[in-house]
Amino acid sequence: MAIPIGNAPCSWGVEFADDPRNPPWEQVLDEAREAGYAGIELGPIGFFPEDPSQFGDALAARGLSLIGGVVFRPLHDPEAWTDVLDATHRTGRAMRAHGAKHFVIIDSIADFRVPTAGRPDEARRLSETEWKGMVSRLRDVSRIARDEYGLIPTIHPHTAGCIEFLDETDRVLDEVDEGLLKLGIDTGHCVYAGYDPVDYFRKHRARTSYLHFKDISGPVKQAAIADRTGFYDACAKGIFCTLGNGLVDFRGLKLAIDETGYDDWGTVEQDCNPAAGNPVVEDARMNYAFLRDIGLGA
Repeated sequence: MAIPIGNAPCSWGVEFADDPRNPPWEQVLDEAREAGYAGIELGPIGFFPEDPSQFGDALAARGLSLIGGVVFRPLHDPEAWTDVLDATHRTGRAMRAHGAKHFVIIDSIADFRVPTAGRPDEARRLSETEWKGMVSRLRDVSRIARDEYGLIPTIHPHTAGCIEFLDETDRVLDEVDEGLLKLGIDTGHCVYAGYDPVDYFRKHRARTSYLHFKDISGPVKQAAIADRTGFYDACAKGIFCTLGNGLVDFRGLKLAIDETGYDDWGTVEQDCNPAAGNPVVEDARMNYAFLRDIGLGA
């Protein structure tokens, strides 16, 4: 079964809207379209124009759909709540204006978790009070996205955040009602955290609303965990390789997608450091070609 395939600005090194190293937003749209993708994610709010007419015209001119948006903010930090709310509403407005539906929520990187990324037995876990506060904020963000903007809130576990490892992800799914929060599986972050995304997809297929396609280099991952390398430094070293050249079993995922009838978007995310000179356009083309060749992309 072929599914619609999109890409995301992080594949062009766009992690933060105000990073001076970011490429022009028009270039990201042009190159995504040229590489064969049908859609694009919003990326960090403020990277693409927030004026609905300007951005809508740019999408339409290239025949691209807006797939969804990501709120990448420190939910674990109660002092950041104003920033979390600002990103939630701005992202919600932008998505609603362009017919996107996948509202992806990520607890962003915590400094105290960076040295133990990929080390579940060593990571400092939130206290019970801290955990309950984070989950309460997660529920609030999800309700805003669902009730005020008509979107599908989706939790996305992320390396070095406080929802990273299998037990943390399972606990979120247990504690937040399925009607409020769906699951977004990022294949690369699952493997980074030490569990199999194909098995997890099969286990939680009924709750999975969205997929991120990311591959991860075995040697670079092993070195990054051993050296306690920061996430963005690992990106600069090429931890997220082109699809099919790493540890993720994409053919196994394709089989699971076929067997379970998943027919929503799959979005490529090959996070890279914009200063590292990654061959972004070539990688984007190769990733799409790989997905097409194994029957996932149309």
